[in-house]
Amino acid sequence: MVKINKATYRAAYLILRQGNNILLLRRFNTGYEDGNYSFIAGKVEPHESFTQCVIRESEEEADILIKPEAIKVVHVKHRNTPETQWVDVFFQATTWLGDITNKESHKCDDLSWFDLNALPENTIPYIKQAIEAIRANTIYSEYGWTS
Repeated sequence: MVKINKATYRAAYLILRQGNNILLLRRFNTGYEDGNYSFIAGKVEPHESFTQCVIRESEEEADILIKPEAIKVVHVKHRNTPETQWVDVFFQATTWLGDITNKESHKCDDLSWFDLNALPENTIPYIKQAIEAIRANTIYSEYGWTS
């Protein structure tokens, strides 16, 4: 058996929700999935928890403050890519402090609300899968693994 050593990364995602609408951002000039929609998100730094990461990213990307008690975990995904593995934790919030503003226009060229039943065609596939799982109340999924 061949041993494959892959780095494993952790990422936190924030689903801001207003009724049946969710906030998505379109990636721009990042070198990864540019032109496609995702959530406010980021890689968990070595010194922080998933919760701390999603709170930090919400301020960095959208200029809002999320209180820890205002978020809940709605999905966990184990994702496999040719280079790495990811553990993705998706949080949801319906309340926040501040007005949503695109603070990273050099990496995001659109920050808009979308109806859950009318997602943009150019939503990143593993994000679309996570949204479908969340709508089905499925807490865990996998992406990119072959049987």
